[in-house]
Amino acid sequence: MGNERIKAEVLEVAQAAKQASVGVGLASRQQRDAALSAMAAALRAHVDEIVAANGRDMEAARAAGTKESLLDRLMLDSARVEAMAAALEDLTALPDPLGTVQEERTLYNGIRLERISVPLGVVAVVYEARPNVTADAAGICLKAGNACVLRGGSMAAASNAAIARVLHDAAVGAGMPKGCIGSIASTDRAATDELMQLHGVVDVLIPRGGAGLIRHCVECSKVPVIETGTGNCHVYVHATADFAKARAIVENAKCRRYGVCNAAETLLVDRSIAEEFLPGMLSALASHGVALHCDEAAFAVAERLAQDGADVVFDRADESDWETEYLAPEIAVKCVADADEAIAHVNRYGTHHSEAIVADGGQAAGAAAIEAFLARVDAAAVYANASTAFTDGGQFGMGAEIGISTQKLHARGPFALEALTSYKYVLRGDGQVRA
Repeated sequence: MGNERIKAEVLEVAQAAKQASVGVGLASRQQRDAALSAMAAALRAHVDEIVAANGRDMEAARAAGTKESLLDRLMLDSARVEAMAAALEDLTALPDPLGTVQEERTLYNGIRLERISVPLGVVAVVYEARPNVTADAAGICLKAGNACVLRGGSMAAASNAAIARVLHDAAVGAGMPKGCIGSIASTDRAATDELMQLHGVVDVLIPRGGAGLIRHCVECSKVPVIETGTGNCHVYVHATADFAKARAIVENAKCRRYGVCNAAETLLVDRSIAEEFLPGMLSALASHGVALHCDEAAFAVAERLAQDGADVVFDRADESDWETEYLAPEIAVKCVADADEAIAHVNRYGTHHSEAIVADGGQAAGAAAIEAFLARVDAAAVYANASTAFTDGGQFGMGAEIGISTQKLHARGPFALEALTSYKYVLRGDGQVRA
């Protein structure tokens, strides 16, 4: 009986979104932007209600022993709610992704052909302990002319419900059709399974969360899935690297925020500079409270630091460490022979998210390593001499994003407005018929 209630709830929300998607898709840019502005104003007006709901989620999460990196993802305060509102307003300044003529030509028979960008329709977003995704996803979907169905994780249930209600009411008040922002209240995992079966009602499903959630959606969904992947990201320090620059990049990529998918999880260092570079680098990471999972060469350096009195937490890495997205103050450290070994390691263990090399492009060896890394590493974003922390829709000038796509179809990298559209061919004739 419980599952029947869940099935009925999911179907009701999805069908309402399907009906609303027609009106959202036909709304003008001015109408959609006005709705986004109203949604931003509503978040500000209801900030106390949203933060109070989040407080209930935080209290329950702490009582359940949730680790700090996940609590950071979950927490909302007035500043974070303001950031959500500002992100919605930023969307209004972006070009309209709809109605763009991507191609136009006259066919041999005189028919005029145009390829024009159109909405996807109904976008379902399944996500975990990030209540800000509720606002980001709703805003991006609406800007791109889509209705959305949001299914957040149980940990953020009160926060998500409050935000979704505020956003929906504001959008409808601004002229959008009722049901344009749907939210599934059930915290039972069966709700996600029901949502994944609604082929023909839901046009695309986007999972945003851990590897287990994404794998489950890819393997079980009847609705087309766009993966927003996990981030087992690497920073590789080449023998030619400037040590100060490398240290700053590694610290930023690892320590800026531990619980984000673009955080570095493995440090690779050329063996020829390990004895000189690693003592300072490992000490810097340790000063942030980062635990080190080291190969033999890095372990020896960490051991000497500990013997000299440094407060270093470290152990020997095993195969699982190269595969792990820690989302925590932990990092794997490995010494490699050269760029070829580093590239091979990244391509074997990385999740095709964001990868970085630090090298001196002014030296022939460094320039060659940079070009090899950028060309051969298979990832959505590859960096030379910059932190992986920049993989973000806002940083790329795309505005708010739903996540980072690590697949190659239909979108890759920050998943923002353009990726939430499709296209159709519009053909205008004058009575032509085919022989």
